[in-house]
Amino acid sequence: MKIKKAIFPVGGLGTRFLPATKSMPKEMLPIVDKPLIQYAVEEAANAGIEQFIFVTSRGKSAIENHFDHSFELENNLLLKGKKQTLASAQDMLKIPGSYAYVRQQEPAGLGHAIWCARHLIQNEPFAVILADDLIFGQSTMKNMIKNYKSGNMVAIMEVDQKQVSSYGIIGSHDYSSKLIEINQMIEKPSIQNSPSNLAIVGRYILDSSIFAILENQGQGSNQEIQLTDSICLQIGKVKCLGYQFEEERFDCGSKLGFLQANVAYALHRNDLHNDLSKWLKNLVE
Repeated sequence: MKIKKAIFPVGGLGTRFLPATKSMPKEMLPIVDKPLIQYAVEEAANAGIEQFIFVTSRGKSAIENHFDHSFELENNLLLKGKKQTLASAQDMLKIPGSYAYVRQQEPAGLGHAIWCARHLIQNEPFAVILADDLIFGQSTMKNMIKNYKSGNMVAIMEVDQKQVSSYGIIGSHDYSSKLIEINQMIEKPSIQNSPSNLAIVGRYILDSSIFAILENQGQGSNQEIQLTDSICLQIGKVKCLGYQFEEERFDCGSKLGFLQANVAYALHRNDLHNDLSKWLKNLVE
């Protein structure tokens, strides 16, 4: 079955980036000259996604405005003959009806955010992309969809053993391939109780049966409804795979990861690489 819908949970408060995110959604923080959420949408579109569902909250109207026409801006650019700039401003526009917005009325966790979009998903698998997890190359979701057959699939990556308590960690009987069949999943385990150092990163393909689990699930880690817990409850009933991607990932929910992403993406741009490289070299020296 073709996967044509993706959910983008963007209702978080962004407290790690205060005061910058007091009046601006954290998903609108720019990596060079594009906001995080646009990179996420572009990755989804590159994977063949046709419908983009945003789970928002109060104060997130900037995201809706970003994916809509700005007639005053577009007309101004057109009159000044700035066609290339105009094209970049219109690049994120899709055919009417491609974008949908659902309110998450309380910050009750990722699982709760996914559940809020249940009425927009039929009896079909769907993708979930977290904008905070910026993966270079925008091909991870495309490759996941290419390898997806049924059940649930999560993107995974190796992390330092000392960092496992910050992630959802998977366990398996066989770690030898890029596609790993998961038989265990623990949210933020201690180092001693961690089944591996393979962490779940913000890319998912989920079977629609997950909504029935989320419907009755209680609070888990951090007093939130955890998506990891729901996926774990289906293991043994619904096939669950981990896709180990190779591209570089930046945790843009952290200040360090955000800064690293800006530098890395700028260095890959022809208009910025030389000057930035020289400046960084002089800075280090």
